[in-house]
Amino acid sequence: MIIFMVAEKPSLALSISQILSNGQLSSRKGFNNVCSVHEWTGKFQSNPSARYRMTSVAGHVFGIDFVPRYNNWDKVDPAELFAGETLKKEATAGHHMPAFLEKESRGADVIVLWLDCDKEGENICFEVLDCIKTSMNQNAKIFRAKFSSITDKDIRHAFTNLSYPDKNQSLSVDARQELDLRIGCAFTRFQTRYFQGKYGDLDSSCISYGPCQTPTLGFCVDRYDKIQSFQSEPYWLLTAEIKHTNDKIFKLYWDRGHVFDKEIVYFFLNNIKAVNKVRVISVKTEKKHKGRPNALNTVDLLKVASAGLGMSPHHAMQIAERLYTSGYISYPRTETTQYAENADLKSVLRELSNCSDSDWRSHINSLLSDGQYTPPKRGKDVGDHPPITPVKAASSSSVGGGDYWRVYDYVCRHFIATVSPDCIYEETTILFDVSNETFSLSGKNVTEPGFTSIMPWKRVSNDEPMPSFTINEIFTIEDVKMDERHTTAPDYLTESELISLMEKHGIGTDASIPVHINNICERNYVKVDSGRRLIPTSLGIVLVHGYQKIDPELSLPHMRSSVETELNEIALGRVNYQQLVSHVIRIFEQKFHYFVQHIQGMDSLFEVSFSSLAASGKPFVRCGKCRRYMKLIESRPSRLHCEICKDTYNLPQNGTIKAFKELRCPLDEFELVQYVANNNAKNFSLCPYCYNNPPFKDMRKNVGCNECTHPTCRYSLEVNGICACYICKQGIFLLDVTSIPKYRLACNKCSFVLTLPEAIQKITMKEGEFCEQCDTALMDIEFNKEKSPDLSSLSSACILCHEYFLEAIQRTVTYISNMQNRPTSGRGNIHGGPRGGGRGGQGRGRGRGGGNRGRGSARGGGRGRGRGRN
Repeated sequence: MIIFMVAEKPSLALSISQILSNGQLSSRKGFNNVCSVHEWTGKFQSNPSARYRMTSVAGHVFGIDFVPRYNNWDKVDPAELFAGETLKKEATAGHHMPAFLEKESRGADVIVLWLDCDKEGENICFEVLDCIKTSMNQNAKIFRAKFSSITDKDIRHAFTNLSYPDKNQSLSVDARQELDLRIGCAFTRFQTRYFQGKYGDLDSSCISYGPCQTPTLGFCVDRYDKIQSFQSEPYWLLTAEIKHTNDKIFKLYWDRGHVFDKEIVYFFLNNIKAVNKVRVISVKTEKKHKGRPNALNTVDLLKVASAGLGMSPHHAMQIAERLYTSGYISYPRTETTQYAENADLKSVLRELSNCSDSDWRSHINSLLSDGQYTPPKRGKDVGDHPPITPVKAASSSSVGGGDYWRVYDYVCRHFIATVSPDCIYEETTILFDVSNETFSLSGKNVTEPGFTSIMPWKRVSNDEPMPSFTINEIFTIEDVKMDERHTTAPDYLTESELISLMEKHGIGTDASIPVHINNICERNYVKVDSGRRLIPTSLGIVLVHGYQKIDPELSLPHMRSSVETELNEIALGRVNYQQLVSHVIRIFEQKFHYFVQHIQGMDSLFEVSFSSLAASGKPFVRCGKCRRYMKLIESRPSRLHCEICKDTYNLPQNGTIKAFKELRCPLDEFELVQYVANNNAKNFSLCPYCYNNPPFKDMRKNVGCNECTHPTCRYSLEVNGICACYICKQGIFLLDVTSIPKYRLACNKCSFVLTLPEAIQKITMKEGEFCEQCDTALMDIEFNKEKSPDLSSLSSACILCHEYFLEAIQRTVTYISNMQNRPTSGRGNIHGGPRGGGRGGQGRGRGRGGGNRGRGSARGGGRGRGRGRN
């Protein structure tokens, strides 16, 4: 019997395998080199010698996208996306995950799915099943393991209490993905094309809309609007000072608080001055409790991480997930704040007492030995996962130090606080009467610090002991003051406050809230200021004000909140998946058409805040149509704009654009530009027109000269291609002519670059000549005699075979291989073994047609240089 098991991440697969096999397992790499396979023999139900095979995915196996014909923004009306055909495609290109799962599951009699126990995990369960349905045995049994922490006890309990995957929860995720894709893409494409085609300083590569993202931004802009419209008002309050018998001065506070009418306050002030004495009318001491916190859930952890630890929610969530997969804390995505009645919390305390880097050991010992441990009863059980708790003792170094330790430390302290006594203190309040006005004096005295010993930032202030006062005791007023103050505007929203608003209004889930906040930051809609305050940018403000002007519901939370409620109904099996999706899409399609018809309302706001393309940028390179200089718009996204032709040309992002020697493309006469990546590794030249309008059928959009199949252009792939890249196995190695007079080879797909010796003065590609040993294009090489007097020119040299280059190439390949955990052994790793399969199994860079070597005709549809032999 073969038991095939799948976890959500490689680290989880290893941990679960080690627990269930008692450490007696063998491991091997999967063919995708991403996920390992762990195997062992053991008992399963009544079978004493079942063969176990466990591996993992790397998150979602599939993602939803439109079929390719809808991916051209310039040719597809965004309105078509509401009904456009979609497909499921591999989530991470190059991992070959479906084929990997299909291969490893062959012949399986039992499937056990160990995906994360939330809706997304349930969805991945069915993605895995789709991959293996043809390879597993027809009568194979399918089980679902439910667990919340990576501990021996929890994993074994899950394995002996297997359940079944829940299709309804998976469908709710499918529904959310489809809605977000259709709605988000339609609005985003329209907005981006419309506004980037008119304005040059938007400083955002994509003017995006999201059903969750935009209401999130709306909260930030709403607070900004309140700040801008705020008008300060003056108010007044009274304080009096008395001297006790011990000559100590005490300040008394007016029970009316503050009053906005100055004349009224003057009236009270004069009456008090006339009497000038106060009488004690009440002395009261109360015993009060400051309650310990409820058990920790995701939202509370994110708020504390932002407000208390100073880290973004997105970063905090990544750390929490790493701590979970490493077995230090329980599953970090939960809404529950109440421990289960049968939870063994004392064992967790005992485990934490082993932490060497902590200062809570004495507190834990007193909880366990002095009988102060009290199981908490408060909180809310949502029924999803247990609260977040530590599960294993750790040191700062073992968890990775830095932010990892800070998050782990907080999770531990919060847990210990939940099982510690409340903080108990006494509060004494004395009331005084003067001219029928009441003043008060109060002080606190902590008797039992309780949980605040472990969470010192929540301590109650311990005031100085209060002297004795007796009823009807009279004191002379030493001084009475009327203070004028002014109301202040609210501050910008903090991330912590925004998370609370999103939770209150049902925007996003505990897992997606950090993503939405991160998105509005990355897209330049808000800036994070000191104190993790979110300050909207001009772009963010104009967008929300534009939605409010055209259709306020697009930025208000209640639309998305109602959709989230319906999605939960799908998960519970109460609402039909397809009916809900169709209904919501119809609503937003109507809103989209209305939005497009009234876009001038938003555009009028953009005109006030941003500069037109004609007024932006600087003259840069000549247009091939009008021969006038086009302007380079350097703000995000960088692009070229021709004011005469009214055309705009997109450019590569995340790098620098430079003019390229005033050279022109032989096809359209546009001057070439050079792209230099931020890391200075990926450089290539490009024609602005060809980059946006590929001239040949075999060219993709948005590629440079290093992927152009023009047969004679000196910068094209056809002229400069040498061989297939043996690092990424996808691209072609070219002579990088943009680096001249320094020479180097660069792949046109990956970032791999091989710098050639400085002694080389000139390289000339040999027309139609290839190495007989490895099929690499040959070249003539001239050396600088001053730098290398002992070298003569090389004629028809192969850069992969000639001994002058071999050592440098092998050294580079070995370094890359070590970085990628790939084995290398001698020269064979360069040539890849059999002829034609070298350097990635794709043959050489140049193709062959009809058995003859040559360039072929790029214009005629045949690629001059292919990725293998024809």
